[in-house]
Amino acid sequence: MEQGLRDCCRSIRIGKILVESDLETHEARVVYARFPEDISKRKVILMYPIMSSGNTVNKAVRVLKDHQVMEENIVLANLFCTPHAVHSILSKFPNIKILTSEVHPIAPNHFGQKYFGTD
Repeated sequence: MEQGLRDCCRSIRIGKILVESDLETHEARVVYARFPEDISKRKVILMYPIMSSGNTVNKAVRVLKDHQVMEENIVLANLFCTPHAVHSILSKFPNIKILTSEVHPIAPNHFGQKYFGTD
């Protein structure tokens, strides 16, 4: 998703958040975060392709808010998500905007495997 954004918006400023889920507890933890210095004054497109639970995105939004990004300035760009993930995110962050191609009870995890060639 990032490369597509870079291809169409060459001068866009990009920050990065790496969030991992603990294999045993499934709790999300931030491994890496780096943002433009003025991120709190910007609109932010948070890109996350496939959401099953919403845990990772909830953690990423929390990190953005910790950097003073207003919830109203966050747009989540997503390919596929479950109703559970949408509810999880909007119950914690009701002012975030979610842009997705499909909400379905089963997340197509095979899509990521096909897209990234890991199948």
